[in-house]
Amino acid sequence: MPEAIMHMGKTFEDLTVGDEAAITRVVTPDDMLVFAHVSGNLNPVNLPGSPGENGRSDAHPAPSMWLGSLFSAVLGNLLPGPGTLYVGQTLRFGKRAHVGETLTVRVTVAEKRSPRTAILRTRLLRGEEVLVDGEAEVLAPETRIVVPESQLPGVLVARHRHLERLLAASEALAPLATAVVAPEEENALAGALAGMRARLIRPLLVGDEAKIRAVAAAHGLALDGAEIEHAASDDAAAARAVELVHAGRVAAIMKGHLHTDVLLHHVVKSQGGLRGTRRISHVFVMDAPALPQLLLVTDAAINIAPDLKTKVDIVQNAIDLAHALGIAQPRVGILAAVETVNPEMPSTLDAAALSKMADRGQIRGGIVDGPLAMDNAISLTAARTKGLASLVAGRSDILVVPNLEAGNILAKELTYASQAEGAGLVLGAKVPIMLTSRADDETSRLFSCVVAVLYAQWQATGASAVPELPEVKAESL
Repeated sequence: MPEAIMHMGKTFEDLTVGDEAAITRVVTPDDMLVFAHVSGNLNPVNLPGSPGENGRSDAHPAPSMWLGSLFSAVLGNLLPGPGTLYVGQTLRFGKRAHVGETLTVRVTVAEKRSPRTAILRTRLLRGEEVLVDGEAEVLAPETRIVVPESQLPGVLVARHRHLERLLAASEALAPLATAVVAPEEENALAGALAGMRARLIRPLLVGDEAKIRAVAAAHGLALDGAEIEHAASDDAAAARAVELVHAGRVAAIMKGHLHTDVLLHHVVKSQGGLRGTRRISHVFVMDAPALPQLLLVTDAAINIAPDLKTKVDIVQNAIDLAHALGIAQPRVGILAAVETVNPEMPSTLDAAALSKMADRGQIRGGIVDGPLAMDNAISLTAARTKGLASLVAGRSDILVVPNLEAGNILAKELTYASQAEGAGLVLGAKVPIMLTSRADDETSRLFSCVVAVLYAQWQATGASAVPELPEVKAESL
């Protein structure tokens, strides 16, 4: 293990006028969010995602008092160091600091006042430019204290940056005419109406009209602009939604508050259903704060125990959706319990076959590898530790699970334990079908609207509306 960094405090006697110490710090969006939580300062000028200086969304100055707080890191760790107590601090703020800038935090001993008081000049610089100037009065440590650099618990900012990015990419697209099936519960109705307000969908609410209006009235939801078509039961609403697709009145379906099998019974009918050329499958699109990339999980909702032929369609459907979301060459990890092929574990045999089929062009548009265990599918550290040579290991954009049970557990673990926001979309049908859990909230349903709109646009044009994120060239481990 690497040796711990040690900090040693200087006593009053150890200090000399002119002593100096400094650290550097890069300003990040998370710094602003954490400071807002800790301080209670919710000034939108300083918050990413809100209008910044002069109303510009790209001009968020760091909060001035956050800048001033950086001096304590030098005083408490380096000069005088551990054991130092603040007495006072003056601050004069000149210019602003912004996200991405590298700052130097410097303190210099200016004066000593017996028995323990030290006066230090404090300056915050961007290059040679002074942004903050001031003076700190501290009590130096009475004895030399040596401490290792503290390993603080990590702080996770639950920020869904990919949802924000996809929302921005969909702003220029026309709303998608959508049949919302049985929106007879608060979250189901609110999600559809949120999609309408965001100009993502144009909802046609299909269900018991009295129940829909009662839910709207009970929860203060405005139905202005939303058309309602009465259907006496969930089964009748699902059948009518499919009919509306065939009639050309809608180009997508959104599941409301009904069981999935009731809706899919009408979607997969051989006569009058919405089957396409591939097997229908489901993809969860997960925006997890702890992961740098979007993560697509499939199939966690439709195919219970898919065979190899079905898995080929599951993988290809997910790759197509990844393209629609701006991932030009998605990395597909085929999950199993282990990362080696074991003839007694069928999932590992399927994973190896899918990888070879992708090599031979039977699966197109992505890099496929497996079997991979969950740890080395998304963690580069785990992949390196196990010595995996792979373009996918540690970097997966798509996780293909061996069966529905594993996928459903994984998706819900990401949602409830990892604070991921998730969208659900059924692929392989003639139109995109937004399929979420009945327990999912309004944001999840709005996310599903975004994904459906972007997928429909990709189907129509063959091009993604989402700018591709810059990334490091994929190199094998």
